[in-house]
Amino acid sequence: MGSRRGWSAIGTGFGLVACGIAGAIACQGGLWGLLTGAALVSVWLGGLNWWAVVRPRGGPLPVVATRADADAMVLRVLLDAAPTPLVGIERGTARALNRAARRLFATDDRLLPMPVELADPAATHLPHEGRSWRIDRVAVAGGGSVAALIDIEQEERAAEARATADLIQVLGHELFNGLSPIVSLAESGAAAVERPVINVDLLREILGTLARRAEGLQRFTEAYRALARLPSPTRVPVRLREMTDDLARLFATRWPAAMLSVAEADDLCWPLDRDLLDQAIWALLQNAAEATAPGADACITLRMHVTDAGLTIDVEDDGPGVPPDAAARIFRPFHTTKREGTGIGLSLARQIALAHGGTLTLRSASPTLFRLTLP
Repeated sequence: MGSRRGWSAIGTGFGLVACGIAGAIACQGGLWGLLTGAALVSVWLGGLNWWAVVRPRGGPLPVVATRADADAMVLRVLLDAAPTPLVGIERGTARALNRAARRLFATDDRLLPMPVELADPAATHLPHEGRSWRIDRVAVAGGGSVAALIDIEQEERAAEARATADLIQVLGHELFNGLSPIVSLAESGAAAVERPVINVDLLREILGTLARRAEGLQRFTEAYRALARLPSPTRVPVRLREMTDDLARLFATRWPAAMLSVAEADDLCWPLDRDLLDQAIWALLQNAAEATAPGADACITLRMHVTDAGLTIDVEDDGPGVPPDAAARIFRPFHTTKREGTGIGLSLARQIALAHGGTLTLRSASPTLFRLTLP
């Protein structure tokens, strides 16, 4: 028996160490779901360790009546340790279900007075103590519900930190790749000039390559500036047929071998910034045309229709599709698999969609289907 308790304690110790490592990684990366899970598992493992090792030394405890009572006790412990404030709502009353909620509302049980946002099932945000909380509701048996309060500012700070880290990584990589050959070419040019007999052809070749590399770095800088200075959209009603006709004519001029099929509802108008949306759709069409294998005739479809989500714009191509390892990075600024690509088109298109309050997602990797929605 003692041996089993010893092995149980060792196993629990390893589990707690693993939870600690996972919690540290989650905290640094802003992964609050993983942090919550690690905390709950830590509490559970600690309870098991106490039950298996500490409890026998202190003598027997009252026997739990049923297995259901034991499960309920474990759930209460886990619920109380959760870092997300949880509020139970039933029959016009709200109760703090865990320590985080009691601390937030400075109460031991009921919330008095009950915030009107919690009483309204349609409310999605709760302003409290100068901060904004998102309300995620889950219905429970008996007609009540449990509301999880998510700190929006904390989520935004974590997302901003992740975006900044990604941007710094991309900028550092691109600038290093652009400057390294320039430095090498400049050193080669200086060495060529120092020779007793100057090789004009070699010097001309070095300077030409140097100029092309500098131009490439300049194009990268201009692309970054265009992404950073995206103007706010001015939404006015636009006839979509006119917009798609213009895009189809431009597409036929740019890629005469490709076939573009356009489908949209007749006489459909929608409030949007036409200049910006033209730019976003053109980026999707360009990506579709360039995704087709060289020498093959691309077949691309542009569809516009209205759904419950708003105006839906689909761009689909019959190319080889998006590799699974690239799907997660496809909207990342400056990420590209094309030799002459800047990696700015899809990222800019998504920024334009977000500026309109919409979304741009990769709905299918093979065949490739991008969906842009505007409310």
